[in-house]
Amino acid sequence: MVIVLTFLGAICFFLSIMFTHSKASRIVLATITGLIFVASTALMTLNYSHHFGMHQVTTTTSRRIYPVNAKMPLALYQPVGTSGKDDVYIYKATPAQAKPSHTQANEYTHSQVKWKQAGNPRLVTTTTRWRFKNDFYKTLYAWSGMDGTLVKRTNTLEYPRTYVLLTTKQAQQLRAKAKSPAGQQAMAAARQQGQSYVTGRVQAAMAKNPHMTAAQIRAVSQQAEQEFQAKMVQALLK
Repeated sequence: MVIVLTFLGAICFFLSIMFTHSKASRIVLATITGLIFVASTALMTLNYSHHFGMHQVTTTTSRRIYPVNAKMPLALYQPVGTSGKDDVYIYKATPAQAKPSHTQANEYTHSQVKWKQAGNPRLVTTTTRWRFKNDFYKTLYAWSGMDGTLVKRTNTLEYPRTYVLLTTKQAQQLRAKAKSPAGQQAMAAARQQGQSYVTGRVQAAMAKNPHMTAAQIRAVSQQAEQEFQAKMVQALLK
């Protein structure tokens, strides 16, 4: 509405000056329309410069994410700059996603990795945006485009410690080594060792707790498999 008032104030001010014959009426109309134009312009400027009529609203969302390579526990990122604050992290929102997703790369966004003992990878996003304080300001500044303006965003990718953090360049090197004859032999030998490693971990867990449920056994098995895969990745990168 303030945009409409600004234009109307300017047009009516011009008309009152140019087409009002009575001097007294011209002064009154010019004063009123001039004040409307100045006041609406000031309100619009305050909204753009100081976010007048708005306040910051912070929301947090959390969702499960998946590694780009379903067979390996890898946390991938693309380095941007030298500080590490602008790095872009790559993941899948669903296991069947064809083209991976990635965190945003702009001046308002900071992405980071947080390690946890166990569990599935998750992306926790905390976003702060400017929102109008109430319906009055929302109506006053309709069509201004200011509602929902991003202030800052923090992406925290939570990975279990069994995951290996790699750059996209390191991931390409890993893929190349895995396809080489030596890499194929190493992976074939690792599969056998991996089965023994997982079995040993499950047996050790069951020795401590003979009454483990099927879900608990499956969780121990999955974690042990991820641990061994991480060791295999680190060995291939040497």
